[in-house]
Amino acid sequence: MKKPKRPADGTSLRDISADDIAAILAGTHSDPFSVLGVHRVDDGFVARCFILGAEAVTAMALDGSVIGELDCLDPAGFFSGTISVTKQQPVRYRARRGDAEWAVTDPYSFGPVLGPMDDYFVREGTHLRLFDKMGAHPLKHEGVQGFHFAVWAPNAQRVSVVGDFNNWDGRRHVMRFRSDSGIWEIFAPDVPAGVAYKFEIRGRDGVLLPLKADPFARRSELRPKTASMTANELAQIWEDAPHREHWASVDQRRQPISIYEVHAGSWQRRDDGTMLSWDELASRLIPYCVDMGFTHIEFMPITEHPYDPSWGYQTTGLYAPTARFGEPEGFARFVNGCHKVGLGVILDWVPAHFPTDEHGLRWFDGTALYEHADPRKGFHPDWNTAIYNFGRTEVLAYLLNNALYWAEKFHLDGVRVDAVASMLYLDYSRKHGEWIPNEYGGNENLEAVRFLQSMNARLYGAHPGVMTIAEESTSWPKVSQPVHEGGLGFGFKWNMGFMHDTLSYLSREAVHRKYHHNELTFGLIYAFSENFVLPLSHDEVVHGKGSLIAKMAGDDWQKFANLRAYYAFMWGYPGKKLLFMGQEFAQWSEWSEERALDWNLLQYNMHEGMRRLVRDLNFTYRSKAALHARDCEGDGFEWLVVDDFENSVFAWLRKAPGEKPIAVITNFTPVYRENYTVRLPAEGRWREILNTDADIYGGSGKGNGGRVQAVNAGGGVQATITLPPLATIMLEPEF
Repeated sequence: MKKPKRPADGTSLRDISADDIAAILAGTHSDPFSVLGVHRVDDGFVARCFILGAEAVTAMALDGSVIGELDCLDPAGFFSGTISVTKQQPVRYRARRGDAEWAVTDPYSFGPVLGPMDDYFVREGTHLRLFDKMGAHPLKHEGVQGFHFAVWAPNAQRVSVVGDFNNWDGRRHVMRFRSDSGIWEIFAPDVPAGVAYKFEIRGRDGVLLPLKADPFARRSELRPKTASMTANELAQIWEDAPHREHWASVDQRRQPISIYEVHAGSWQRRDDGTMLSWDELASRLIPYCVDMGFTHIEFMPITEHPYDPSWGYQTTGLYAPTARFGEPEGFARFVNGCHKVGLGVILDWVPAHFPTDEHGLRWFDGTALYEHADPRKGFHPDWNTAIYNFGRTEVLAYLLNNALYWAEKFHLDGVRVDAVASMLYLDYSRKHGEWIPNEYGGNENLEAVRFLQSMNARLYGAHPGVMTIAEESTSWPKVSQPVHEGGLGFGFKWNMGFMHDTLSYLSREAVHRKYHHNELTFGLIYAFSENFVLPLSHDEVVHGKGSLIAKMAGDDWQKFANLRAYYAFMWGYPGKKLLFMGQEFAQWSEWSEERALDWNLLQYNMHEGMRRLVRDLNFTYRSKAALHARDCEGDGFEWLVVDDFENSVFAWLRKAPGEKPIAVITNFTPVYRENYTVRLPAEGRWREILNTDADIYGGSGKGNGGRVQAVNAGGGVQATITLPPLATIMLEPEF
């Protein structure tokens, strides 16, 4: 290495200006790496450090050998002196004050961790390993163990990492700025796992911002605290290869998918009312879901969020499983436990918006960094939240990497993307003049469209066994069609119309239903335009809407009968299934995140009967290919009775190539109908494989004695059957 030239003013390179010292002591220096640490000078090397409270400092090599005594240039703790080394290398200091003595490893004596290719891919927006580079990661760097911190804040004047390890003093670990990417980084030696930290950011105007949590933090403090926490890399011995190989090898549209939607904080609780840990949830929830026949658990957002009543939808830590249920390893163990018994795990994911808490992403470096500066694009009026700037490559990379992170690190089976409609439309919940048209004058958010397409393409490309599900409440075309065909690329889409129309119909007294027959037939016009999931979600049992059982018309007996008939109607209807927790046993009260479900209801026959029915529906749906193998294709459905509005009867055939067909017949009136004629595709005996009016489900026990006979009556094959009141039956040929 060439020796640096002597400055033109004749001063020595070992000299440091009073202004630099003052800036270091004040925490305003934008490039402390140019001052502190080890530097080559005219005839050797000099070490400079700022150690608050020290009166004397000795420099040492990493092996403990003394390499120099430093001079105190400022009593506040600034030291400088020549050291006996032959190359640039990390150093430690032994600091003394009176009788006290302590060691400090100099963070400014280490080189950078990130490289020019990281800068290049970050600027290009194509870095797909950001979750391994950004945030806080344990690292042995140049022979020393510690944590590497990196944060994107391109407009900041200065960024420091502060935490328990430096007494939250922003002068101690001022970070190195990488001008090509806008990233600040520092290797902090000797920092252990499990300590709290945040970023102290001085904006371009010189004003200190509120301390910011790490956008890439993999662990956070338990609310109401808001700091990020250093964490070791996730250590999990995965035992789920058969599960993952299965889902990567099949067409998910043709597999049985029955999802149990869960709010982890209120499914069950401990006796003292506190939330269960992931391990406690695993011991209770996994066996329950297996016994009930569900194929997947879908968690409402479990990423870190400060406010319990937001249910996780206002997240401040997209990369951190919430501390409410323990450490991240606990969640990994939970997913592994699910996969070992064939259960998938889906995460409710919120890339549409983020809360405006001061420790979060809003105004992150003193500018609108993650959000749009213009509130017409950057502020969500419905939720008082900020909207991500989908036109910024670094923001897209942040979100895209997050989806990849959960699939790779936690082996998640999929993501259900929340509030997709709010992302797609620039005028969503906005009046005229409150939004900005796109470049073509339309209301489509083309930047959000490109993000969703990229997210789906990348996620399915890297993890073919995952599924993505869109909560999209409009008729945006091709939501679940491939990107190369002009679609958004989702695997599935929630069928919000089914949920709305069927619940509207069932809330009506039976005598009025014949005037609204089309509410249940209309859905089949578009049932195969997308790959649909039929959701009876948390949205239907909150905000004064009551529970599903409470929505049903009639007296208590009729409410239970209506709900039983409805569930079987839905499980026989084309589309994958989703049911929110508590509705499987007909909880009367509206769901609240503050308490556990009303499990005591299972001691009553009608509630236990409902649970048993849902269990039997799941296993019937999974074992009968005709009910699931063509959920998303029109050739798997055929109307048998479509226009009997007078009797409010619906009947159809579900079928799949090479499989026995199944007839689904529903009577949505409390009238017991004998000698009802229904067309069937083949002569012979048909077995009644399910009847929601059976005694074991809490029904009246009416039915067909287990079988019906289909005969050719000249005009076609038909059967004369008994229709129980407010019930659904399923028939399968015995031949």
